[in-house]
Amino acid sequence: MAHYLLSHAFMRYFQPSSARARLVAILAVVATLLLFTAMFGGRFHPNRVAALRARDTIIASAQKYIDEQLPTSAFGEMGSRTETLTKWMGEAEVLRHSLSKKEYSLLAEQLEDAVISMYPFLKNPTNPSDSLPFSTRRKKVVPGSKGIVVAAGKSHFRYALHLIGNIRNVLRSDLPIQVMYAGENDLPSQYRQILRSTFRHVETLDLLTIFDDATIDLQHGTWAIKPFAILASTFEQVLALDGDAVFLQKPDVILESHSGYRSRGALFFHDRLLWQNVFKERAQWWRKEMGDRTPSDTLQKSKVWMEGYAEECDSGVVVLDKGRLPVLMALLHICWQNSAAVRSEWTYRLTYGDKESWWFGLELCGVPFVFEEHYAAVLGQTGYREQQQSVCSFSIAHLDEQAKLLWYNGSLLKNKAVNLTDFLVPDSWMVDGEWVKGGTKAQLSCMRKTDVRMLDEDARKIIGESIAVAKQIDKKVQDLGIDLIAESDMHL
Repeated sequence: MAHYLLSHAFMRYFQPSSARARLVAILAVVATLLLFTAMFGGRFHPNRVAALRARDTIIASAQKYIDEQLPTSAFGEMGSRTETLTKWMGEAEVLRHSLSKKEYSLLAEQLEDAVISMYPFLKNPTNPSDSLPFSTRRKKVVPGSKGIVVAAGKSHFRYALHLIGNIRNVLRSDLPIQVMYAGENDLPSQYRQILRSTFRHVETLDLLTIFDDATIDLQHGTWAIKPFAILASTFEQVLALDGDAVFLQKPDVILESHSGYRSRGALFFHDRLLWQNVFKERAQWWRKEMGDRTPSDTLQKSKVWMEGYAEECDSGVVVLDKGRLPVLMALLHICWQNSAAVRSEWTYRLTYGDKESWWFGLELCGVPFVFEEHYAAVLGQTGYREQQQSVCSFSIAHLDEQAKLLWYNGSLLKNKAVNLTDFLVPDSWMVDGEWVKGGTKAQLSCMRKTDVRMLDEDARKIIGESIAVAKQIDKKVQDLGIDLIAESDMHL
């Protein structure tokens, strides 16, 4: 009927007639447009019937996800559902142009309910009446923003201070920093005040005020906190760093110029190549959860996946672009892998902490990602192991795309598992050699069977200055009555 009125009005308007008749025709056009607005909320599309049918199909399918909850073992199916939800969200954005506001709201609310049914930790304990907590969380992300996220409680506080000193005072990076913690006992107000007063552009956020802790138990989460810290951050592009990381270049360069990250929005760093064909249960479990999925191009280049080595990822630095919906949705899967029941029954039983949950989550959700080209390097001191020239250390190092040292883990200390006051400026490094692993945390690990590379003067200067800053920070905090050394975790 409305289509007939509009056509008739246009015909009357363009036919020669009296001014009065033309005015009547114009008014008819306006009235018909107003009728469209009333009927369709200002939206009209010739495929409206098809749009409603597509909407109803998505709503019905999403209801199955809500009704059929998955067990903690269903890593692969959880990934498939997350991938499908991501697709539905993209389709919903297209359909909204053909639906009324009310019709679209029903679709958006159903998708939100499906997400919350799978990831209940998204409910905000400070705003329990919010029926759209995932949408609310997304709106808190500042478009185009970039920043650093560090998860740090009291036991990691000293390392976090040293890291921020390295980034701010030595490398002169101005990237804003958010330090995340899990409740007042984890990082008391005095500690938070020290962070904010010592460094510029640093804020602190309590994850227990952002997520429902019932299923995730972040107060006892140790490694589990990091993915939730990324999810909670208001930064769109996030560099998530362990407190014991040390940078030899501005971390900004990763966000600004790493081609792999800029292409895919997800960058990880390799662990050491160790223990080939030792952890067979782990490898079998990964393949079982992959099911019929074709491994990604990145996974097909993995020595862990293809050749049976034990550990793929050093999660001391993780880089994600939450502005890309597939990456954000895969992050939910990673968080789920680190939730209390899942991590105790599966993730931390079959792998070491959070480290493999990152790439595995993206892989199971069908989201592309990249790793650094080389497996972990060693940065330490030249010596001999089994009569072969080696570089030995308690730290592992990582390279940029030009094979230049970018960062290393283990802190500025020589070995934080043994001595919390003995700092070290390394003199050499190796990459792409053979690792000889120390039997305990107190024993050096070495690399051999490749070229020894001497640490250049610029890198030595950065480390030396970072150690000086660290010592100044230690003294400042000690003067405030906090014994950082006594409270530091020697096994981070």
